[in-house]
Amino acid sequence: MNGDTYDIPARVREGSTSDIRSIDDWRRAYLDCQADPDGFWLDVTRDLVEWRAAPTVGLEGDYRHIKGGPFTWFGDGQLNVTETCLDQHLEERGDKTAILWEGDEPGDVRRLTYRDLHAEVCRAANALQAMGLHRGERVIIYMGMVPEAAVAMLACARLGAVHSVVFGGFSAEALRDRVRDCGAEFVITQDEGMRGGRTIPLKATTDEALEGEHGVKKVLVLKRTGGDVGWTEGRDVWWHEAVEGASPDCPAEVVAADHPLFILYTSGSTGRPKGLVHTCGGYLTYTAYTHRTVFDLREDDVYACVADVGWITGHSYIVYGPLANGATTFMFESTPTYPDAGRYWDMVQRHGFTIFYTAPTAIRALAAQGDDFVTKYDRSSLRVLGTVGEPINPDAWIWYHQVVGEGRCTIVDTWWQTETGGIAISPIAPATAPKPGSATRPMPGIEPVLMDPKTDRPIRGPGQGLLCIAQPWPGQARTVFGDHDRYVATYFSNFEGLYFTGDGCRRDSDGYYWITGRVDDVINVSGHRMGTAEFEAALLHDEAVGEAAVVGFPHDLKGQGVWAYVVLQAGERWSDDLEQRLHKVVRSVIGAHARVDVLQPVPGLPKTRSGKVMRRILRKVAEGHADQLGDTSTLADPAVVDAIVEGAKGRHG
Repeated sequence: MNGDTYDIPARVREGSTSDIRSIDDWRRAYLDCQADPDGFWLDVTRDLVEWRAAPTVGLEGDYRHIKGGPFTWFGDGQLNVTETCLDQHLEERGDKTAILWEGDEPGDVRRLTYRDLHAEVCRAANALQAMGLHRGERVIIYMGMVPEAAVAMLACARLGAVHSVVFGGFSAEALRDRVRDCGAEFVITQDEGMRGGRTIPLKATTDEALEGEHGVKKVLVLKRTGGDVGWTEGRDVWWHEAVEGASPDCPAEVVAADHPLFILYTSGSTGRPKGLVHTCGGYLTYTAYTHRTVFDLREDDVYACVADVGWITGHSYIVYGPLANGATTFMFESTPTYPDAGRYWDMVQRHGFTIFYTAPTAIRALAAQGDDFVTKYDRSSLRVLGTVGEPINPDAWIWYHQVVGEGRCTIVDTWWQTETGGIAISPIAPATAPKPGSATRPMPGIEPVLMDPKTDRPIRGPGQGLLCIAQPWPGQARTVFGDHDRYVATYFSNFEGLYFTGDGCRRDSDGYYWITGRVDDVINVSGHRMGTAEFEAALLHDEAVGEAAVVGFPHDLKGQGVWAYVVLQAGERWSDDLEQRLHKVVRSVIGAHARVDVLQPVPGLPKTRSGKVMRRILRKVAEGHADQLGDTSTLADPAVVDAIVEGAKGRHG
């Protein structure tokens, strides 16, 4: 591709739009979508989505007129997404496992067939309707990774209500902010969550968040542990009392294609979180298509994405995409290291996963524990391995491929965002020749443009710049809830007529894309722009390093300096010799201009319970502002921060 449009003589269409088995199939689909996006996506949505009134129009609106209001897809279509995710499967897949769940303790397993799940969703929808929930109203879901979290999401969709899932590790303050911002009148939570052998006080946090908040009418509470919880009479309702006795039949509320399905908040280091709005028809079309296509989905697959439904990955690739495709989807309550670092691979052996999707952070952490935790388990069922959430460094990719996948599994290194709704740049399992660390090629409908930040002009051919996308696609978020001006300012003010992703990216001579990280994770050292991911990948070349996180900090001479937090492999010790070795490997891998100013050994990185590194904390420490760290309640191990702060003392001079 090399960033240029193809010379397309005519519209090409051979076979199903969702059937990409080779690179020629990908090229054909990509060209087809580029030549006639409306026709392409109308064919896809009619193939994959159950419509009450099938759409006849595709895209209406564009990026150049985004200030006037959101663009739309399938504007004359009508549907209810649960009829695609549930009802359509009852006749042929009614007894097939829809959700396979494993709890915090190994062997604590539940299976819900499509028939079971349909009945549970209808019961929950009827219970919510009896409590007064109406079409268009917002519902906050603040739960752990239990099947009822998916049931709650689908029950809201059944009624045409709008759900907003809040990750179960967020603080009361963060939960309160989201309740207020979307004007939620209902909250669904549980008494306590379970994770890594510990309980998480979800109901207590909910009570704290709702103190003084009079807009919330009802709080529906699932009993998970049976622990003692506070109770507000007239507001709080037990799930088992309201849901279990409700009717298993609930007619689906038919809505327009662009009716909101959910609001999902993205939190930055500053400012209030943005509530991104995803709509029913376009989002479901895109997630179903990308899930089926990227992972080479087959009828007998046991598909395991070990993310959390509190994030977009859980929405798109645990709930909506897999269920739309009639897949068996896995939900996991615990952590990759409980009771030990073999938990994932033990589950692969016991459940026969064929597709496994996780984050590079988890891969690096598990690799640091050694191969024995992997090789002791039978992983012969695996066919496709996926990564999501951040760029994966080549060493971790190779370990994942050779050790976990035994050199025979395809790896799909997927790039996408909350804003994109689904996978945007990625290998397609049976079609794309991989390169370790590269997201490879765009999905049909995604037209990447690399912009030169110095000239504000597109980069043709190989080069490195700011990653933008030229045209809307069905899965894209339409607006920020209640603040369309903020949506426009955030994503469309940098380059006219382009969606700016906020990421830096390199395109090589084969047209493959390499994500270099967020633009705010690009360090400008003496005029050299370098992605923090490049430094991290270089440090991980040394066998003594288990994990690394790099941030920029103010430097009197260079403008920005480079600060690296390094977690050593088990059994390794910090020394002057090791420090010099790491400096050498960085220069060797990146170049002579690349120097780390501060190498700080740390016992661990500050991560959320979902495994995401909270880089804002690392930036504040490096900048000398350890007294301004903000909310650390979502961290899996807050004590790590104290050790990092203490270890940074005296290093700023």
